[in-house]
Amino acid sequence: MLNARNCLAALLVTALAGTATPSGQATPKGARAEKPAEVAPRGQREAKDINYGAWQKLCFKAGGAPTLCRTSITGQFATGQTAVRVDLIEREDSATARLQLFVPVGMYLQQPPRLSIDQGTPFRVPYTWCLTNLCIAADVAAPKIVKEMESGKILTIELIDSNLLAMTTSIPLTQFASVHKGTPARTLEQDIDE
Repeated sequence: MLNARNCLAALLVTALAGTATPSGQATPKGARAEKPAEVAPRGQREAKDINYGAWQKLCFKAGGAPTLCRTSITGQFATGQTAVRVDLIEREDSATARLQLFVPVGMYLQQPPRLSIDQGTPFRVPYTWCLTNLCIAADVAAPKIVKEMESGKILTIELIDSNLLAMTTSIPLTQFASVHKGTPARTLEQDIDE
């Protein structure tokens, strides 16, 4: 049995050597351990009943405002209800893009959607608001993420539902680059009379 002095000495050795892992091994100082989530998912399941359409690019031009383009894909359940929609939104006068997700209500909002491209480094997109039939997660998309989407094959989205089950879905990216870089399928114009 360890006494208080031995416990304190063990803590100091661990602090000087690095941080201790649950198995008792020390990790090197300066190595970044992923911060554990407040609430961990209790299980995982893949949403297999989602049918995805094709990527589509639409642009909007209102009066003298800069053109706004949205490259999107929508996945639907067999009932026709939207299961997930992914939008990459860009303005012609801006170097930044916005990544936006529409997901069904009933998700655990404390855990934002987690995305990864071709099983690469995951990133999160925080929820911004919910409506009666869907919730929206959105954030600025770093140029690196847009490039990875253009060269990638699969975008994986993981959501945590209200039962704390992780649900994943995989969205094809094979057509994304050609649609994103190509001409829009439609450009909607709105003239403003003064």
